[in-house]
Amino acid sequence: MAAPQYQIRADYDAQTIVVYQAYAPAIADAALQAGRFVVPFSFHRMTWIKPSFLWLMHRSNWGRKPGQERVIAVRMTREGWEEALSQAVLTTADPSAMAQAAVHVQWDPERSSRGAALNHYSIQVGVGRRLIRTFTDDWIVSLTDLTPQVRKTAALMQTGHAAKAQRLLPAERVYPLPRTLEGLLSPG
Repeated sequence: MAAPQYQIRADYDAQTIVVYQAYAPAIADAALQAGRFVVPFSFHRMTWIKPSFLWLMHRSNWGRKPGQERVIAVRMTREGWEEALSQAVLTTADPSAMAQAAVHVQWDPERSSRGAALNHYSIQVGVGRRLIRTFTDDWIVSLTDLTPQVRKTAALMQTGHAAKAQRLLPAERVYPLPRTLEGLLSPG
């Protein structure tokens, strides 16, 4: 039986979920040193968080895209994650609803370790300006620099060691989304 097309897969435990972001070194270094996002991180624009490691690897070209050279695992509370999702509007919604939304949700094809589009979708969550401080100050538990792991994994992939690379990928499984959020986030 095929997996549902729209399903959140993530690395999570009883209290937290890991989402990924890629930044320029100046932003990543300041955040990692402070243990939280600080300037030069922008608190005045939407920030996109992604629970799919491979989707972010596709988006950032394994941390090689300019401005996305540093990959950070952001461990946040599940309570915060679900609060953000409860305020979400799909990017395919009416433009006026989108303009008013505190959070945007977009579904894009999930990616394989080689970047190929898969037949199911991965969620991208845009935390808007109204919630940025809550996200950075209240919901984030820890920040971890995954850049060395990303570089090693990419090198293994490029040199034909896909099985070794696969073992370095974060374990992601289906996230148990509360029923109240399922309908809100479903594109169909």
